[in-house]
Amino acid sequence: MQATTLLPRTADLFDQGLERQTGGALLRFGAARRRPAGRVGWSGQGAAAWLDDARGHLWCVGEPDPAAGLVLRAAQGLPERVREFTGPRGTADQVRRHLPVTDVVEWIFRWTLEEPPVHPAEERVVTLDASHHEELLGFLNEHSPAHSTGPGSSDVTLWVGIRGTDGQLVACGALSSLRDSGAPLMASVATDARQRGQGLGAGLTSWLTRYAVRHHGFCTLWQLADNTPAERLYDRLGYRNEDPCVSARIATG
Repeated sequence: MQATTLLPRTADLFDQGLERQTGGALLRFGAARRRPAGRVGWSGQGAAAWLDDARGHLWCVGEPDPAAGLVLRAAQGLPERVREFTGPRGTADQVRRHLPVTDVVEWIFRWTLEEPPVHPAEERVVTLDASHHEELLGFLNEHSPAHSTGPGSSDVTLWVGIRGTDGQLVACGALSSLRDSGAPLMASVATDARQRGQGLGAGLTSWLTRYAVRHHGFCTLWQLADNTPAERLYDRLGYRNEDPCVSARIATG
């Protein structure tokens, strides 16, 4: 594993040119930003990392081997502060050779700069406001219990839904934002299991993507690596698939 160096000063994580490489969208769109003054960061050949101290989360970008080296250096140097990490796919396999890790999740950071083809179900999409939060929460708890964000979250700028002929929600989704940059992030898309196969999810995600591109110039999302139906949908919508990631917790005790 390549040697790494703890930077003694505030450093710009873009100075290695990582954001221009395939797999560098986490930097380009701000999921792992240039390190603000006072934030702890590390750099190694082919990788860079910074610590989100509030969460105890270490963001790593670059190649898996040097990224794993940064995780190990950070975890060993700040054991009480580094509790979890995100890095390029393969990072967790390298880290677990030296430290116990748990809750490993493989996912993909995807993005598009283009509006997708118009889907027929888009005309059924309606915007939802705070008066619908209780309804949205009930729908998400039933049809997507592991939803990434919920009604009332401060990072959500827009909730939308599709209703059935009886007026009940049959699909919903949100336009959220990345924590550091405020970049648009599509989140908590859910469809009533009894209504699947009718293109509701496709119409809703197409609508949200179009809205984000028109208002922000692009849209981003997280996709679980083993979600094949979602992968096919996002491929059709034009989302790029170049940033395979892994997140994990460092086991303690």
